[in-house]
Amino acid sequence: MLNNKKIAVDFDGTIVDDAYPAIGKPKIFAFETLKRLQAEGYRLILWTYRHGKTLDEAVEFCKANGIEFYAVNSSFEGEVFDAQTQSRKLDADWFIDDRNLGGFPGWGEIYNIIQERIEFRVEGKEVLAYSKLKKEKKKGLFW
Repeated sequence: MLNNKKIAVDFDGTIVDDAYPAIGKPKIFAFETLKRLQAEGYRLILWTYRHGKTLDEAVEFCKANGIEFYAVNSSFEGEVFDAQTQSRKLDADWFIDDRNLGGFPGWGEIYNIIQERIEFRVEGKEVLAYSKLKKEKKKGLFW
């Protein structure tokens, strides 16, 4: 394992086209990207609204496409959620969802964002990657 980073990934609209409660067509490069990230040591968590039968179907669909998750709707395998003592928020380093601020950029862009550790900020109504922003040069003794 090259790292221990956890990536929480939504299913409908992210791994597959949104057709809930049915399973949509896989997004272009979704499974290829997820397999590559997994091979690089990332721990993948399926993070979805689905539950019960529809969740089981999504997990099986991913398994049939070569992806087995580190955990499903939990921070780690075997976690028991207690609404009285825990937050529903997962412990993950990145969250990939089609409803992210700025929308879903596509799996190629997601892979680049993770590999290059690209950060973002919002200017007006536009989401900008820090790697693509013009950096202001500071004037001083050491820079």
